[in-house]
Amino acid sequence: MTKILLIEDEINAVEGMHNKLSALGLDVQSVRCAFEAMIKIDTQSFDVILFDLACQPLASFWLMLSQRAFTPVMALAYDNNDEERINAYEQGADDYLPRPFNMRELQLKLTIFSRRFKKTEPKLTLSSIFFDDISCTVQYNNQSLSLTQTEFRLLKYLYDKQGKVVTKQELQRHVLEKEHGKFDRNLDMHVSNTRRKLVSGNLPRELINTVRGQGYSFTFVAA
Repeated sequence: MTKILLIEDEINAVEGMHNKLSALGLDVQSVRCAFEAMIKIDTQSFDVILFDLACQPLASFWLMLSQRAFTPVMALAYDNNDEERINAYEQGADDYLPRPFNMRELQLKLTIFSRRFKKTEPKLTLSSIFFDDISCTVQYNNQSLSLTQTEFRLLKYLYDKQGKVVTKQELQRHVLEKEHGKFDRNLDMHVSNTRRKLVSGNLPRELINTVRGQGYSFTFVAA
């Protein structure tokens, strides 16, 4: 089932669109601002992102997509003008659909997107994963994923603790070698960067699973 993230700030519009997409047999999650979307994208995988251009702020959202996400984005807009369409493409949208639009057309576009961008993940087993401490690379299925020293230590620490939830405080001490401050986002940044590299290497980003209110865990689901 195609998994969609819908970003729409008008409450009536988001409810209507959510219901229409669900009626097409799509798995839809809805948020009402770019900030909520960034959290969703950082913790889950989606096949397509539908983004209303009226939502603000745009800059941080597009920057985050360019750095972290490997998911196609379709921009939705009420105005069908050249300037807005070009602006959407320049910021990183893969397609542009002005309102009002035909739901059948949207469904076909989503199907094409999902098929075109879908990555084939290798069949991964725990025994096929090898950590090279010298080169800071992860070897798997005759492939190699290069990480920074911090990213490598983070992933390996969670791997060694698989089956357990590791708190942010523990990760901060053992990986970053300092105490975790209340407003310290350094660890979260390293987690995000590591997840992005996992996806770029055709590995599931969910290997680093967020346990809400507790920390992170290494989560492996056999293919």
